[in-house]
Amino acid sequence: MSPSISEHYQQRSPSVIRRAQILFSSRKDKNDIQVINLAIGNISLPMHPVMIERMNSLDEDSSPFKNGIVKYTPTAGTQECQTAFINSIQAEMTNELHTDVKCVITDGGSQAMEMMLLGVCGPSSKRPILFIDPTYTNYLEFSRRLSIPTTIYSRKLKSDGSYSEVDKDEISDIIDRDKPNGIVLIPGDNPTGQQLSQQLINEIAKICVEKDIWIISDEAYRNLYYTESGQTSIWSIESKDIPGIDGRRISIESASKLWNACGLRIGAIITDNYTFHKKAVYEYTANLCANTIGQYIFSSISTLSNSEIRQWHQQQRDYYYLLMTRLRDQLLKNIPGIIVSNPESALYLVIDLKNIVDHNFDISKFIEYCATTGKCKIGNSLFTLLLAPMTGFYFNIDHGKTQARIAMVESDKLMRKVPQLLPQLIKDYLKLKKT
Repeated sequence: MSPSISEHYQQRSPSVIRRAQILFSSRKDKNDIQVINLAIGNISLPMHPVMIERMNSLDEDSSPFKNGIVKYTPTAGTQECQTAFINSIQAEMTNELHTDVKCVITDGGSQAMEMMLLGVCGPSSKRPILFIDPTYTNYLEFSRRLSIPTTIYSRKLKSDGSYSEVDKDEISDIIDRDKPNGIVLIPGDNPTGQQLSQQLINEIAKICVEKDIWIISDEAYRNLYYTESGQTSIWSIESKDIPGIDGRRISIESASKLWNACGLRIGAIITDNYTFHKKAVYEYTANLCANTIGQYIFSSISTLSNSEIRQWHQQQRDYYYLLMTRLRDQLLKNIPGIIVSNPESALYLVIDLKNIVDHNFDISKFIEYCATTGKCKIGNSLFTLLLAPMTGFYFNIDHGKTQARIAMVESDKLMRKVPQLLPQLIKDYLKLKKT
């Protein structure tokens, strides 16, 4: 006999962005298969040179760690690390960032998400949080973990690769009906790869002022945009245009994506509400502080000028846009009938197989097949492909039964194999289902 575990743990299954990798790790022939893992945004590009330089100098005389001593930082993080995030926001803004903006450094953007939910709703809240569906899976997971109710505004992927427009009047009606305490926006959208326009963000901000709720923006991909409109952000909202917006903004920040530093686990929660910030610091004292060495390495970008930061942003955009547009074009060519989302931002494409599979098709089963059994020969090597099922990004999992998210995170060499690999895996799986 053994002690019982909680009902919460009993019901847990892996996150949809990790499940395929876990399944593949148990595969008997895994050493013979080269896996192309596009299920999670685990970027394989190098960090900015100043970050690499600082990482390589941890034992030099200029380093605070030269004697092997690694102390806690203040709970809110070092001032240098806070400045690094603020500078990254400010670099492409046409207006000045409000001087009252405050920052708490967290263990990755994911920890900032959970901190936000604790501050906006709290555990076992009676008031929900409003998401635009599909949304990043961790928001749904953390809401469940904290027993926070959710309400959604739903979008659909259209046959041309665009998503249905967000109707601000419907958003307003949902707020009146369900009384959420805040709405979460993802301007550079994960998982859809779409971009929320600044006009829409401003319109929703007006509604938040009118309804007296928080406006939360996940800005991990803020500067990975491929539209002519430039970056869109809650920090670009002018208080003179929307009186009352000050003091109700919260953004989720991350060093993982734009700065190619996933493993540093450095994120931030930034707000222009002093009370929220103070209480967030109090809440985070239980965590003591975020990763000290990670803060030190990321903080090096605080030495960069705005023009140097913008140059880095452009370099990242150029790389991902080429990768995404090339992959989209080749998938449309190699898999007749497939729907592929248009790349507007971030580093994700959504594919929909609804035109080439029957009504019993389940994307999760296909991805499980790829992870545990599927393999294709390209040249002299065997490959398989890991994707994330969109069922984990929708409030109603039935909406994503034929859809998967593709993350542009493997090397250019491996990404070029995906248009060969995916159609063959689909063909083999559908053939297997018929037997």
